[in-house]
Amino acid sequence: MGIMSKILGGGGNRSVDDYVELDMDDFAEATAETGMTVHIAEIGDQRDVIPIKDAVYDGDFVIADITRHSTSDRTIEHIIDELRQVAQEVDGDIIQKGDDQIIITPTGVRVSRQKLS
Repeated sequence: MGIMSKILGGGGNRSVDDYVELDMDDFAEATAETGMTVHIAEIGDQRDVIPIKDAVYDGDFVIADITRHSTSDRTIEHIIDELRQVAQEVDGDIIQKGDDQIIITPTGVRVSRQKLS
């Protein structure tokens, strides 16, 4: 059985001519307008939090590098508290991955606390 036969469901009534070829430029444009974007950020100081908050409020996902700060640093504690509040406001999620990353998600996106095995 060929790949198109598998896609079309084997012995169904449809043929390749029944399907429309998608214009990937239109698809990419539509996805950019409505889809979620994953942003990579680096937190050096308090000013770096503003674009992260804006991205999460806009429905985007952010992975932020916090290697410039010790996890016992009062500045990073304040920043994490601020980002935790944003995640709570949008019904998203926030998790610290090791000592070097924070992941902040938008509305309805949860981060599993268990590793895939």
